[in-house]
Amino acid sequence: MEDKTMEKPGVCPAHQAEEERQPPAECPAHAHGKVEPVPAEEAPNSCPVDHTAFAGEQGLRPIVAVTGASRGIGHAIVRKFYDENWEVFTLSRTPFSEVCPWAEGYVRHIEVDLSDARSIQYAIDQLCERVGQKGLTALVNNAGISPKDSKGGRLGAMQTPLEIWRDVHMVNFIAPAVLVQGLKQPLMRAAGSVVNITSIAGFRIHPFAGAAYATSKAALSALTREMAHELAALGIRVNAVAPGEIMTAILSPGTDEVVEREVPMRRIGDPKEVAEVVHFLCSQAASYVIGTEINIDGGQHL
Repeated sequence: MEDKTMEKPGVCPAHQAEEERQPPAECPAHAHGKVEPVPAEEAPNSCPVDHTAFAGEQGLRPIVAVTGASRGIGHAIVRKFYDENWEVFTLSRTPFSEVCPWAEGYVRHIEVDLSDARSIQYAIDQLCERVGQKGLTALVNNAGISPKDSKGGRLGAMQTPLEIWRDVHMVNFIAPAVLVQGLKQPLMRAAGSVVNITSIAGFRIHPFAGAAYATSKAALSALTREMAHELAALGIRVNAVAPGEIMTAILSPGTDEVVEREVPMRRIGDPKEVAEVVHFLCSQAASYVIGTEINIDGGQHL
């Protein structure tokens, strides 16, 4: 499969080949000649270098990979992490759009078909190669599909053909499991975090989400607990968020009525509100949080 990454021209130090960077033995700024040595008697009590700024300069920022990043909630998640100075890798079926609102994102994009096992393995290999010894700080399994019937309505369990059951569970449930398996080592190196995007449809009948989608999200919720239990001892935290009615381009007709009837806050959620919680779960602010699933639904299922 052809690598779709666009190379960035020039010789900016932030884009140097990985082998040209040597891991620092002490203060990384000193190791890279950023600070002139001073006599011991004149040395300050603390290093005068802004290590946070230097880490960003040297490409030592935390790294996140987000699936299904081309629109909606995934798009908001990518923007949030980019704004927080994370290095972002986007994974989706479509080529990266140059009109997306974060700069240079196209140099970190991997095209992947999450319904195809070979494509998933290709994405894993690409991501492992690109993050290298820095490791992967966070993986957000956001991609999901929810097929409708010929009239755009809900597909019930008795209506859903085998190929739809297979494709939906492959993309929504099996692919996240395979990605975490394949990226376990990079996640361990960075003491990383996994966040699975589930759904409120996974634990209660929803008027628009079909049976295949609902059961795949219920399975992803269970997988979150299983992985959290298995990976905690390796330093990897696994959690989930379950969005309710969120404003995206693919809202089903009738959503406004559902919100008015079922959501105590009487409004549709913003994708940015989901992104904020995902970022929190990937950050050190949530360092003792594992195996949880946070509803982001305005109280819809209280």
